[in-house]
Amino acid sequence: MPNATTRPKRSRRSRRTSREDSARNELVSRSLESAQQCLYNQDYGTAFVHYLLVLNVEPLLKDFVKESFRFTLFKWAEELDSLGRIQDLFDCYEQALELFPVDEVILNSMGEHLFRMGFRDEAAGHFHKALKLRPDFPEAKENFYRVANWLVERWHFLMLNDRGRNHKYQLAIQKAVRGGCSTVLDIGTGTGILGMCAKKAGAAEVYACELSKTMYELACEVVTASKMEGSIKLLHMKSLEMEIPKDIPKRVSLVVTETVDAGLFGEGIIETLIHAWNHLLLPPQNSQDSPVNPSETGRVIPAGATVFGMAVECQEIRRHHRLCVSTVGGLALDAVGEIHSPVSCSADADDSTEPYTTERLSRLPGGYMPLTSPFRALDIDFNDPQELEGLCSREVSRLSLMVTQEGILDALAVWFQLHLDEENSLSTAPHEKTCWEQAIYPVQGPQDCAVKPGDRLLVEVSCKDAYLRLCCVAVVKDGCVLRLDSWEGGDIWGPEVELCSALAGLQTDREGPTEAFILECPELALLNNTHYHQNFQAAMGKLLTRLQEARSGPQVIEQDSEPLYVLDVSEGFSLISLMAAQLGLSLAARSESASALVRAYSSVEKEQHQTILRLLAQGNRVPVEALEFWLNHVEDDSAVFQRPATEKLWSAIVLDCVETCGLIRQKLMEKATLARCLLEDGGRIFPERIVIYGMLVESDMLLQESAVQGREPTLGFNIAPFINQFTVPIHVFLDLSTLECTRLSEPAELFSLDLMNTHNNYPSRDLMMQVTSSGRLTAIPFWYQIHLDDKWSVSTFSQDSHWKQAAVVLQDPLCVTVGDWVRLTVQLHKSSLSITATREEDRPVAMDASRSEDIVAMDTAKEEGAVMDAVEVDSSSVTESP
Repeated sequence: MPNATTRPKRSRRSRRTSREDSARNELVSRSLESAQQCLYNQDYGTAFVHYLLVLNVEPLLKDFVKESFRFTLFKWAEELDSLGRIQDLFDCYEQALELFPVDEVILNSMGEHLFRMGFRDEAAGHFHKALKLRPDFPEAKENFYRVANWLVERWHFLMLNDRGRNHKYQLAIQKAVRGGCSTVLDIGTGTGILGMCAKKAGAAEVYACELSKTMYELACEVVTASKMEGSIKLLHMKSLEMEIPKDIPKRVSLVVTETVDAGLFGEGIIETLIHAWNHLLLPPQNSQDSPVNPSETGRVIPAGATVFGMAVECQEIRRHHRLCVSTVGGLALDAVGEIHSPVSCSADADDSTEPYTTERLSRLPGGYMPLTSPFRALDIDFNDPQELEGLCSREVSRLSLMVTQEGILDALAVWFQLHLDEENSLSTAPHEKTCWEQAIYPVQGPQDCAVKPGDRLLVEVSCKDAYLRLCCVAVVKDGCVLRLDSWEGGDIWGPEVELCSALAGLQTDREGPTEAFILECPELALLNNTHYHQNFQAAMGKLLTRLQEARSGPQVIEQDSEPLYVLDVSEGFSLISLMAAQLGLSLAARSESASALVRAYSSVEKEQHQTILRLLAQGNRVPVEALEFWLNHVEDDSAVFQRPATEKLWSAIVLDCVETCGLIRQKLMEKATLARCLLEDGGRIFPERIVIYGMLVESDMLLQESAVQGREPTLGFNIAPFINQFTVPIHVFLDLSTLECTRLSEPAELFSLDLMNTHNNYPSRDLMMQVTSSGRLTAIPFWYQIHLDDKWSVSTFSQDSHWKQAAVVLQDPLCVTVGDWVRLTVQLHKSSLSITATREEDRPVAMDASRSEDIVAMDTAKEEGAVMDAVEVDSSSVTESP
């Protein structure tokens, strides 16, 4: 063959390829070296760019550089976050996920950033993807559980488990559709249940809209599973944005909705229905006209509502909404004046306040006492567009209520009756078993307002900004008026009351602080907790005294001592730093030092919080230099754990260990590890130890609030498998003292965390608990004994605690009888607690009977004269598993 040869020709192309490969390898090598050098210099942004270049040029190196790339990404993201460069942060994560689309760690990390910035739907999607890739990924699991509580609130489960409520809605919808309402719009469809009821009743056209992306996608799954995807049009949007014919072809004859909250109007039902009547609904039936075909007119389910209320005394409400003590932790509080919660209907309330909060009155610790008979506050007709449009401009109505019971006026409690149609209604009254709570309008003021039978309460009812507002403005007592608000009287009360009001206004003018400060409800409850602060004061004083005495030996030179440094990194408002500064004054007085012996640093960052601490310091004669604000000394919040000065260490660091909801704070053990490295010899972390206690209970209520129960479909629709994807194993914000449950065991120690000596900690623990009452084991509620030192402790399960409790809920309950043994396996991964329970057939052998101890069920005072509530647990009821 012509030109045949056994030697391949070396073409120009192959030589060029070889040179390109060499150049690419050189580029990759140099970029890797540069990335590593930048990491060494903590130049994470430049390192990230070098890694992007390496991975785009040579994708085969992904496995080799993955760990370094992750580390660089996370560090650079922290910097971008601190600089407020949020878009750049998310751009970096998107670039990272293009390279590592199935990296569960990067997905989880991006979800954390999204959640912190309020993008909950998007965060849930990232956590869910991370869990699909790695079902045992504990960080993603914990994050998904936390975000699931936001995305699918627990009332969804209660509502779907409420058969009576569901049946009444179904009856009202059936009656309307069979009466001629053939086109239906379900506003705020949630799971799609009301829209599907309309279709099942025979509606020709059904539309449903939902704003939440998570609930919209869930509704799509439910509708598809019910084989109605072709007959119900689902829209991911607010009804206020809907247009005809863009979104739906024509006006509908029926709107069904349940966009009501405990205060009736709080979810925007007034604005929603005004828009619906103007743009989406057929005109209403005019009562003066002759009857027409229902398909030619519009109507709404629910048809209307009646609002009721009553005045109540309730210590639990009081301590969460206003200052109830004059001194706490050795500090006089009168220098501040009035402190109250951000819940207020007063005339001078600003945009930062809410008109009401919500509570389930039947579950409030300590209960409540009605001070008046229930009164009718408002009637509203949702089928009258003119009434809806005039609601916000309606004249303020004024009610005079007779006091029937002596007590302290703490709040107005409000509920409503929702009229679905002429025959079916739902009530949210305190005695009803309902998925709704009651609206609470706290009475704010610097002092308790005592009332007695025969007194009259003057209450104003209005709907400013489409929110229902009830405000107790004055109390008529023995012919005189005690003003509770900026009310100025009026002809409606009559001239006698008007005159008394003016006189009362003159009489109540007094000198003193006029500015009112606002603290969040849990912060106020903490401030009112005198026992908590007394114990902290005692434990802190003991430590500071010991450290000062150690510095005051005979060899110490006669001069002012180096101060003791105390850092309080509690979340939110905290007095502990100021208490430490005041204790320093006492130490200085005893040692005859010319300066304060404690320099305390607070990590509070809100300007109003700092102002309160400054005023209290001034009022309690604490020198300005004794109290400083730590975040003014550090570059950003992430650098909070630093030395107080180059050559100094902390004498005490106060950590906030437990969230108000009842869970261990995230990254607690990491913070404790950092804090220990910054302590001087003999210094302490407060608290030094946390012990978790729990018990076995049967509670149908916890099951009802955790998942859709039973195997029967809800109104014939199989909703449970879809919404139960958002079931979380831990129920938070629980009041164990009022939980409807049967206790199946005595309390027992479940787990212990030592913040000062990490070698004493263990990743998991097995223990055996003996059943003391027969029933179904459905949950394990738990709480914490927080040991400040070896003597002083506080409990999260006490009447004056600002913390709530939590519970692990078992979706597969265990049937147990008296004498049975249940094995609990308790694990704590970082901040995520998990408990599994199995029933043991045989009685276990005690490993160490001498380890039985007193299990604290309530707050252990451990101070002179205090009563200790404890439950004795012997070796026959709690046994360490071999």
